[in-house]
Amino acid sequence: MALRTASRVDGNQKQIVGALRGIGASVLHVHQLKNCFDILVGYRGRTFIMEIKTSEKEKLTDGEAEFKASWCGSPYHIVYSVDQALALVTASAPSQIPRLSCHPAP
Repeated sequence: MALRTASRVDGNQKQIVGALRGIGASVLHVHQLKNCFDILVGYRGRTFIMEIKTSEKEKLTDGEAEFKASWCGSPYHIVYSVDQALALVTASAPSQIPRLSCHPAP
């Protein structure tokens, strides 16, 4: 992963991060890692990978899509709003969080 010295931050990222921290989640910004995701969230013993977009019309970059397709860890979530991010991390059971099978790139 290459580190970017200047990276664009989605307009809703500050509000989403603030809301997550407001419920006691830990949030690590990783948006400076090129072709990765925006934030890593820890909440009640679980880890969430979140790519933040401002609307559903906004698509993943080619690099983000490639990372998502090859990632074999915690599910990669795309979130568009505070409500969506909070609902994701506060789901009462891990089984309510959609899991994708991992198919490593050849």
